[in-house]
Amino acid sequence: MFTGLIEEIGTVAELDPHDSTGGTSLTIALPAGSKLLDDAILGDSIGINGVCLTATALSNTKTETGGEDGEQGQQPSFKVGIAPETLRLTNLGQLTRGARVNLERAVRADTRMGGHFVQGHVDATCSISSITADGNALTFRFQPLATTDSADKTAVMRYIVHKGFIALDGTSLTITKVNDVERWWEVMLIVYTQEKVVLADKKVGDTVNVEVDVLAKYAEKSLRGYLEGASGEGSPAATLIEGVVRDMVAQAKSALLPR
Repeated sequence: MFTGLIEEIGTVAELDPHDSTGGTSLTIALPAGSKLLDDAILGDSIGINGVCLTATALSNTKTETGGEDGEQGQQPSFKVGIAPETLRLTNLGQLTRGARVNLERAVRADTRMGGHFVQGHVDATCSISSITADGNALTFRFQPLATTDSADKTAVMRYIVHKGFIALDGTSLTITKVNDVERWWEVMLIVYTQEKVVLADKKVGDTVNVEVDVLAKYAEKSLRGYLEGASGEGSPAATLIEGVVRDMVAQAKSALLPR
């Protein structure tokens, strides 16, 4: 579980589609002096661009890097494995060496929940359709892309509501506008956020990982189960619907009576 508040920005050191295990691995380099791995152990969960991944190797010692003054610096790094399903549902497979990525460690029980409940389970990807300046803020508009497991690329739209939460590349953001007809939504980045997350670096046409608010999915499933289990004659759902219909019919008849 994560909060959607990005702790640090890392850099892709290597994306190996044919590693020693026969799968795909991703190595992330951290800034010199980073404390992200100070209490990390193998098997920890780390969010990379909104994807919850397991640390399979940690290097909190030195990787030789030359600074501006020619000095050698400390550059910690870590490695994660990426499952085929993750490659299909996210944009991690498109990462290239040197690309910047959002990083967040799994939440602790004593952490202040400053964002929202983010699982690190990406639902779909979207593309940036426009970026518009609004004062010193930036408004990003997104449209959903098709996923491999669903022919309906707009299915994610039903969970996106005005002023609701959404995680974009792992960043907890507030939805400022939604158009269900044209299938797009918008968020706004203030200056501070622009400096702290990778979304501000992206351009029109770039892809972004999307995770909708999990509470919306739980609410939908609970309501569906209630309606499906209580849809027979005389059930609470049927009684409710019959009452609504009766009221509508009564109002229509009342409107037709002479005054």
